[in-house]
Amino acid sequence: MLNKKGQALVEYVLIIALITVVAVAGVKFLGGYIKDAITKTSCSIMDQKYVPGKNPGEGSCEMQTIE
Repeated sequence: MLNKKGQALVEYVLIIALITVVAVAGVKFLGGYIKDAITKTSCSIMDQKYVPGKNPGEGSCEMQTIE
């Protein structure tokens, strides 16, 4: 009988590597949208107006003018 403990370790490493690749791809694809969501929330907390940018992730807060 061969020792199969090393085989299980390699399988776990491959699973972790696959999960890491999927997570990195997800953050890269959705990162701008996540950043915009956080910016919108912070703008509302600071009583400022959210100004969307041209691309996802480029939005910013701007002071509201009192008229």
